[in-house]
Amino acid sequence: MRDASFLGTQPVSRLLWKFSVPAITGTVITALYNVVDSIFVGQGIGELALTAVTVAFPVQTLLMAFGMLIGVGSANIISIRLGQGRTDRAEGILGNAFTLMFAIMVITTGVFLWYLDPLLSDFMGVDPAVLPYAHDFISIILLGSVFQHIGFGINNVIRAQGDPRTALETQIIAGIINVILNYLFVFTFQWGISGSALATVLAQAVAALWVAWYFIWGPAVLKLQWKYLRPRLHSILDIVKIGCSPFMMQLAATAVMVVFNVKIQFYGGVTAVAAYGIINRLMMLIFMPVVGISMGAQPILGFNFGARKYDRVLHTLRLALLAATGVSVLGFIIAEVFPQEIIRIFNDSPDLLRVGTRAMRIYLVMTPVVGSSIIAGNYFQAVNKPLFSLFFTINRQVFFLIPCVYLFSSFLGLDGIWLAGAVSDGAAFIVTTAALVYNVRQIKKQIRS
Repeated sequence: MRDASFLGTQPVSRLLWKFSVPAITGTVITALYNVVDSIFVGQGIGELALTAVTVAFPVQTLLMAFGMLIGVGSANIISIRLGQGRTDRAEGILGNAFTLMFAIMVITTGVFLWYLDPLLSDFMGVDPAVLPYAHDFISIILLGSVFQHIGFGINNVIRAQGDPRTALETQIIAGIINVILNYLFVFTFQWGISGSALATVLAQAVAALWVAWYFIWGPAVLKLQWKYLRPRLHSILDIVKIGCSPFMMQLAATAVMVVFNVKIQFYGGVTAVAAYGIINRLMMLIFMPVVGISMGAQPILGFNFGARKYDRVLHTLRLALLAATGVSVLGFIIAEVFPQEIIRIFNDSPDLLRVGTRAMRIYLVMTPVVGSSIIAGNYFQAVNKPLFSLFFTINRQVFFLIPCVYLFSSFLGLDGIWLAGAVSDGAAFIVTTAALVYNVRQIKKQIRS
């Protein structure tokens, strides 16, 4: 059994490096699931299939939202309980996390499969030419959603208890399998978009089995025990309370993508939707490392907050903000300098290159400040302020982005939609930064007293 006490004693910079590098690698690999699907589908099938993966992505993000609700919520509580030396309570949270994960999976999969066609055609406004591709892709993804929940969601708990290496290994193996199977199923077997979806599900199944083995028979600090699988209301409420912030963030992101897909299709057609899909994948690759930094910081923040070592909490925050800003600036430079080269990775249609290049240059102009906003939102979550975290993680999408999309598009058309993304990023940064500065000042007062 491992001991998590080193989170409160080892140098913060060493710990952040130790936890962030595996987390960054893991989150990038997770993001690559959809990116790889898009590349193989775009190159092997065509623009309509690429558009289908784009319109299917909101459903995938919604599934991911439930995984984050449970995985991130339980991981944060477990970090704090370990910092308090309450291992038994941490194992209770782990058991209830597994139970809640399966319950939500059964409900969400059943509901989505039952209403899939009306959801795609009526609510999401999918073009009739794209609809068959989207239906086939999403159906298979939904049937394998339990594997995504466990492999992605519960994997956070492995990291939270001080074992980032195993968490990374899980994601690396699954990511490699996804690439290999995508190539075989799309290009060799020619199973089309269904083959790409099946490759993703099988890769996620491997990750899920690995995670389950780790907590049952592996070298985990916490063990998955039958006695803790029985639902306990207080444990479930604790998980949901903490996990509500990332859940709502993903829920808001889902709503934004649906609105974007509908409005973009209205003003720019199928090609513009495909361009937005490429921008989304690029943003994932830019910001997943930032999410990885926040995940790496989470067990350090949570443990030291639970242990009342507030100076180490602030030190961790400063280093995380610096690293996240560096990643965001680098991503911005790459996107601005090489937009056409990035688009050609997915598809080389001349219309897609023209629309996508302009969209990328406008939409991503505020990218350098987004990284610090992500860290700030997750910081409030790690120090057990879920309502603050909830507000600051959804304010971009709900309070700024959606209103800007409707307002700017009415005057500027398609360009207004791209501009809405940049304006909302800047506004969210200002609000989140102000709140973070205020909270840091309060913690400094506690340190001095």
